[in-house]
Amino acid sequence: MSASTATDTRIEHLLARRVGDSRGRPTVEVEVHLACGAMGRAIAPAGASRGTHEAVDLRDGGDLLGGWGVRRALSELEHEIAPALLGRDALSQLYIDQRLIELDGTENKARRGGNATIAASMAVAHAAAAACGLPLWRHLAAGRRTRIPLPQVQIFGGGAHAGRRVDVQDFLAMPIGAASFDEAMVMCAEVYRHAGLLMAEAGRLRGVADEGGFWPEFASNEEALAMLARAIERAGYGPHQVSIALDVAAGEFGRDGRYRLGLDAIELDSEAWVERLVGWTARFPIVSVEDPVAEDDAAGMIRFTRAVGERVQVVGDDFLVTDAARVRAAAASGACNAALLKPNQAGTLSEMQAALEAARAAGMGMVVSARSGETEDVTIAHLAVGWDAGQLKVGSFARSERMAKWNEVLRIEETLGDGARFAGCEALGCASGRRAQIAAAHRSDKG
Repeated sequence: MSASTATDTRIEHLLARRVGDSRGRPTVEVEVHLACGAMGRAIAPAGASRGTHEAVDLRDGGDLLGGWGVRRALSELEHEIAPALLGRDALSQLYIDQRLIELDGTENKARRGGNATIAASMAVAHAAAAACGLPLWRHLAAGRRTRIPLPQVQIFGGGAHAGRRVDVQDFLAMPIGAASFDEAMVMCAEVYRHAGLLMAEAGRLRGVADEGGFWPEFASNEEALAMLARAIERAGYGPHQVSIALDVAAGEFGRDGRYRLGLDAIELDSEAWVERLVGWTARFPIVSVEDPVAEDDAAGMIRFTRAVGERVQVVGDDFLVTDAARVRAAAASGACNAALLKPNQAGTLSEMQAALEAARAAGMGMVVSARSGETEDVTIAHLAVGWDAGQLKVGSFARSERMAKWNEVLRIEETLGDGARFAGCEALGCASGRRAQIAAAHRSDKG
C-alpha cells in the first residue's frame, strides 16, 4: 500500500495482549489497526538496572508470575488508552504521544504504565509506516539521509545482568575499523567466538548472561578487561580495528559518593573511583564508557568527562534517562558527551526523539539501546537508522532476541546497497580522531 492509497489512517482498533520477554517475564504487546487496513505491532522491553527518573512499568505485584504480571497495564490499554486513541490519525505521532502523556499525567508514567504507553506509541508508528507502504526506518527518516549505525556488542555480561558476579555491567566490542555493518558483524562475531574459546581454555565457561554475553568468571573487573583485550587480539584485530566499550552501570554499586566493588573487595570514594576508571582507559583500548558513576554523582561525571572526554565517549544512561531537559543540562555542564536512548525509558517515541535531537543539537554522540528484557521486536533497529543516531547497542551474539535486531540492520543495509552509509567511528561522541590516536598508540607499542 503506498502513501497515496492510504486515504484513511485513523486508528480503528487497538488490541493489547500479554506476551513473554527474554527473561521469561510477562510484557505488553499492542496491535494498532487502521481504517485503511494497515496494522502495526510492537512489544515493550524491560530493564534490570533502571534509572530513578525513567518511566516505570505497571506491574500487578503479588505472588503470581513473581509479581511481574501485566494485567493492570492491559486493563489501562483496553479501558483508557484505546478509547482515547480511536479515531485519531496514526500519521500524527506527536499528537498521539502527547495524548498518551496527558492520559497518564505523571512524570514517570506511573499511572498508565510506561510499558503500556511505549508499546502503544511504537505500534502506532508501525501502523503509520505500513499505511504508507514504507519500512519503519524510511517512514521515520521522512526523506532525510541516514546512516547505518556503529554497533556495540556485549562480549561479557555482568552487574544486574549476571547475578552481579562482576561489578561492571557490560564489556563490549566496538568495531571502529569496520567499513560496513556487515563487516562490523563479522568482526564482533570473531571476537565473541574467541572470547568463548579463551574462557573454555581457562575453565571458566559458565553459560551466558541476560543479554547473551558470556557469564563472567573472573577474579577482578580488570581481569575481564584483559580477557576482552586478549580476545580481540586472538581474533586477529588491533585496537584500531576493534576497541572496547564499557557500560559500568555504577549506580548499581555506588551511592552517596561511595563505590563498593564486591569482586575486588574494596570501597572507594568518587574521586578514587574516577581515577581508577581513567587508569583503565589509559591501559586498555577503551573508546566508550557508559554511566561511569552513579546517577546522583554529577560532580564525578563531570570529573571523569573532563579527564577523558577528548579521547573517550562518555555516555549518560541512568544519568539522562532519555530525557531532553537532562540531556541539555548535561551538555551545558560538560557532564558527558553522548546520550543513551531507550524507548521505554522515555515512555513514548516522541519523547525519545526529543532527547535524541537535544543530543544532536549539542554535538553529543547518540546510542540507541535495547534493554536486558527483550523480545523479537526490532523497532530499535529502525529507530537507530531512521533517526540517524549513529550507534546501536543491542546486547550480544547469543540469544535470538538480540540477533533479531542485528539481522534487521543487515537487511536494511542490504536494501540500501551502494547507497548505504556506515556511521563508523565518526559517530562516537568524542574527538573524531580517536581511531587515529589508537592506531598511533598501537604502532608505538609495537615499535
